[in-house]
Amino acid sequence: MAGRRHRLGRDVTLRRPRRAVLLVAMVTTLALLCCGGSLSVLLISELTNSGNQIDLNAASFECGQGGPIDANAKLPKARQYGAQQVRNAAIIINVGARLKLPPRAWVIAVATAMQESRLYNLGNLGARNDHDSLGLFQQRPSSGWGTPAEIQNPEYAATKFYEKLKTIEGWENMSLTRAAQAVQISAYPDAYAKHEPAATQIVNMLAHGAANAVGSSLSMSCAGAGQVAASGWTTPVKADVGSGFRSPERPNHQGVDLIASRYTPIVAAASGIVSVVKCDEDFKGRKTCNVDGYPGKGGCGWMVEIQHAGKVMTRYCHMVQPPFVKVNQKVTAGQVIGRVGTSGNSSGPHLHFEVHYNYDRSSAGATNPVAFMQKQGASLGNAG
Repeated sequence: MAGRRHRLGRDVTLRRPRRAVLLVAMVTTLALLCCGGSLSVLLISELTNSGNQIDLNAASFECGQGGPIDANAKLPKARQYGAQQVRNAAIIINVGARLKLPPRAWVIAVATAMQESRLYNLGNLGARNDHDSLGLFQQRPSSGWGTPAEIQNPEYAATKFYEKLKTIEGWENMSLTRAAQAVQISAYPDAYAKHEPAATQIVNMLAHGAANAVGSSLSMSCAGAGQVAASGWTTPVKADVGSGFRSPERPNHQGVDLIASRYTPIVAAASGIVSVVKCDEDFKGRKTCNVDGYPGKGGCGWMVEIQHAGKVMTRYCHMVQPPFVKVNQKVTAGQVIGRVGTSGNSSGPHLHFEVHYNYDRSSAGATNPVAFMQKQGASLGNAG
């Protein structure tokens, strides 16, 4: 609460990467917003604005050019959140836009309110709360956030949150949970991260796909390669997509190959915690990652795995040298973690990139990285 201390199983058998353009089928409306696994918190059951149906496919690929939906209009419905909660989220987003803050701030603010109040404008909780925390962000009059009446005004509360966020140097490049904690000073500083996927969906839903826009810019332009979207995701390497996910020719290929030259920087696709750093053994049990690999050798070579919000894990394979990160290290989106190589089961320099749900490292947890990243506003290479 603001102002107080409150309580492998591997299937990587890489052949020579191909520069064929990957054809990606358009997924269904619900799949675009509800990605499966534990990542998806919301199930959007209706999306209307002033009585007119909005095309969910189009909204998912917009980048906020239409601006936030008026909080007083007829708003979308979402399982997990009632009408008043959605309206409070809309107020938070509209206040951020009015203050000329970029869409990354909107995602941070909505996620913070999800943690602090579940988007309810809470009053005095009495015996359930021995402090004077109030409103959407559980701000305290005794800590200088305002009078009780002011704090229970959602527009005022959101304004105060954003004003404090603006004073945090470098907040635009922080992980969501670190930025939120810098404002809230909570006894549970890591609690905000789990709301990032749902907050991203809410911002997309209520602001015409604004979480797909460049997170630190007011331009409302779609994030390109090397830019971090308001969702908190970015492309791990600037490269075209070669060999695809579970293609007919390679049904056991659990990721995609991003074709890039040797020593090209590889960055973390999102903020998270490094869970694996190693030289992956080949089919003969050898850990020989400091030499070029070859088809049929087996293994990922030098590799990294990162755990992100929403129980999503990303995997980065075939690095040219030992990675630049260590296990349990916190990384931010866009941070360099290694360089492209061709170690392990590989016939040429590229990044083999995987996305897994539920922190499941096996093939059972793998999902198509192209479709996943598209939904985060961070399309891979030629799949944008």
